[in-house]
Amino acid sequence: MEDLPGSVLFACGRNAIRSPMAECILKHYYGRRIFVDSVGARPDGNGVDPFAVAIMAEMGLDLSAHKAKSFDELADDSFDVIITLEPMAQHRAIEMTRTAAVDLEYWPTPDPTAAQGSRDQRMEAYRDVRQYLIGRILERFPLNTMAPL
Repeated sequence: MEDLPGSVLFACGRNAIRSPMAECILKHYYGRRIFVDSVGARPDGNGVDPFAVAIMAEMGLDLSAHKAKSFDELADDSFDVIITLEPMAQHRAIEMTRTAAVDLEYWPTPDPTAAQGSRDQRMEAYRDVRQYLIGRILERFPLNTMAPL
């Protein structure tokens, strides 16, 4: 059984869709057993994407209060695992961890904003990203590694 890390950072481009979704999902499964945060390589200050809020609400999870932040805004940059979800975030994480002992993982994750079509078709693209992230998270952090309360 793999030990759980004490802290995980998810990083994407704007910290408005993919990394907040991943943060929310990991928190959902592990609560306070793992400290989880998320950042963006280039947050634009527009807040969390409304489609991301809607598809997380389908799982009963509230993403509406998420505030996007950059790597530079982290209160603490000491993480056991950093998982990047797109190339720019990967490059920024490599720069940040040059002198740190941290596991850096790259999970290339599609950007659902690239989806075209009706609202339903666009929502399906967001659901696909959500399901991808759930699968990767449960593969990387299996629930059978949970220590008893």
